[in-house]
Amino acid sequence: MNAPIVHGGGITAAAAMYGGEVEQWLDLSTGINPCPVSLPAIPMRAWHRLPDKHLIDRARAAARDYYRSCDILPLPVPGTQSVIQLLPRLFDVAGRVAILAPTYGEYERAFRMAGHSVDLVSGLDDVKAGHAIVVIVNPNNPDGRVYAPEKVVVFSEEMRTRGGFVVVDEAFGDTCPEMSLTPFASRLPNVLVSRSFGKFFGLAGLRLGFAVAAPQILAQLEDLLGPWSVSGPALSIATDLLASDLAPIQLRISERADALRTILEQGSLSIVGGTHLFALVDHEQAAELHRHLCQHRILVRKFHYQPRWLRFGLAADAAGDQRLSDALQSYRS
Repeated sequence: MNAPIVHGGGITAAAAMYGGEVEQWLDLSTGINPCPVSLPAIPMRAWHRLPDKHLIDRARAAARDYYRSCDILPLPVPGTQSVIQLLPRLFDVAGRVAILAPTYGEYERAFRMAGHSVDLVSGLDDVKAGHAIVVIVNPNNPDGRVYAPEKVVVFSEEMRTRGGFVVVDEAFGDTCPEMSLTPFASRLPNVLVSRSFGKFFGLAGLRLGFAVAAPQILAQLEDLLGPWSVSGPALSIATDLLASDLAPIQLRISERADALRTILEQGSLSIVGGTHLFALVDHEQAAELHRHLCQHRILVRKFHYQPRWLRFGLAADAAGDQRLSDALQSYRS
């Protein structure tokens, strides 16, 4: 389990195996908004200087308002993956780790590499008294399963009574803010919520996220990250975009998601889950379909632990939709 995990976005490897230039490929293997927002103007001082406190404070205030975290100022982090890597050090407790699975594999890998015993469980009811840390991805990747925040609050309070901690990954939470735990975080001192910035805004290369938790947890996390962990330009961009009009972004994502579902249904594919940023398909010949799409320079996500599953991300436009549709129709013919 300590071997590196193969994620979506591996266009270079796909092109090396199936041919074509990287630019010729249609990458549907990620869960990222395919229509990146326009970047706001970035002051030259953000490039010139190390991130000053006022720049960090402004980004945290904008994130507080955006994530509705009440009196908690979310901590900027260099991508939520950085938080996952530090979780075993952040929560240095005895006891087993329960991860609601199947889900994003880096959680299991990080804890196992740190020497923790990990149990992959199917739901909250499967968490036992011996579990000291519980990881919930909500909405879940890749099946889109969600837990109502009220249920997670009750569960977290139960964990607190026995000294346990709860990690809630809301990387895909921007399109369903009503499911977020962040408005309740101030009353849950044993909970850490992580939020991705790049997925919703289409800026994954910025490597930016936010952590929402009690002040003592955020202080420990900040110490582990070290000084200047997030760049000045990233903080500047976040401050502006988090306070911008998000309705056009939401609408564009919804349109793209509707188009994807239509194409998959027309291709007679069975959609068994997903979020606004991807759809999960169950197919008895998933490996063959994956290979067929690669031969048409289209990359989707496959899963070693469930060989019948393929995850389809959103195309950026009608031209991408047509490429996928044509490839699926040629597979069926």
